[in-house]
Amino acid sequence: MIARRWHGVVPKVKAEAYRQLMLEVAIPDYRSVPGNCGAWCLHRDDGDVVHFEMLTFWDDLAAIEVFAGAPVDMAKYYDFDADFLLEKDPLVLHIEVSEAK
Repeated sequence: MIARRWHGVVPKVKAEAYRQLMLEVAIPDYRSVPGNCGAWCLHRDDGDVVHFEMLTFWDDLAAIEVFAGAPVDMAKYYDFDADFLLEKDPLVLHIEVSEAK
């Protein structure tokens, strides 16, 4: 299994609207892809901004490529992101997940 982590920063005054879009648009999009094992929207206040992290789990890189395209390390952005994000990091982080049997 592979964890995929994306990070973005939004002005605090726009954070609730952005969180709602992530819950209503992004999470269903992630979860609709075969091979997705779960998707969560994490957020943390930090003064005048809010940090968002999308944490998703995938069967393998092939499933991630169906979702994000190639190369899989590139971030996928939605049309609304430009109205909220202070900057767009082009890359995401992938982490191998180990489970105890």
